[in-house]
Amino acid sequence: MLFKAIKICLLLVLLQGTVGEKKWEYEPMSVDTYSTDESQLKIESKIDRINRGEFGLTFTLDWKYDVDETTMVEATAYSSNSGAESDYKLLPWSIPKQPYFDYLDTYYKDVLIKNLGHCSNLPQFKEKFQPPWPKKTYKLEKCIFNGDGLPEVVPPSFYKVIFKISGPNQPEWGVTIVVKIKTKLF
Repeated sequence: MLFKAIKICLLLVLLQGTVGEKKWEYEPMSVDTYSTDESQLKIESKIDRINRGEFGLTFTLDWKYDVDETTMVEATAYSSNSGAESDYKLLPWSIPKQPYFDYLDTYYKDVLIKNLGHCSNLPQFKEKFQPPWPKKTYKLEKCIFNGDGLPEVVPPSFYKVIFKISGPNQPEWGVTIVVKIKTKLF
């Protein structure tokens, strides 16, 4: 009986901290950004090596334009087993085209800030966002996604996410990130 209790305790110790945690890890493969008008929004990005096998994303956004109810956000996600451009297939994980302020109160607050708030000067808020969006230079430095708000289990593959913001009389700008997902062993 004592041996059985010890086995159960050891099993619980091994499993502690794994419930509700992501079962995957990622390596950023590429990050590309663009802006149709750098006088209104200039964006730069790069992948930084932090430690052996650990990489972070760095972005600088020089935001100089007003966001309004016509500003729209959308994102699409794709996966590829090989990483070849012709092999990518559309995934159901996406952000449907929606007004920027709706995005701020959902995906931005629930996923983006939970993953990038600790390494950036992006605005953070608890309740509904109150416009205006501040015009300033935003920096995200060596950010590593912790997985909050993302699926716990993601099949190993290459994943591409294309994020775009646009609006009438505003610049269109966006980010394309490709990551390689691996199953996390421990």
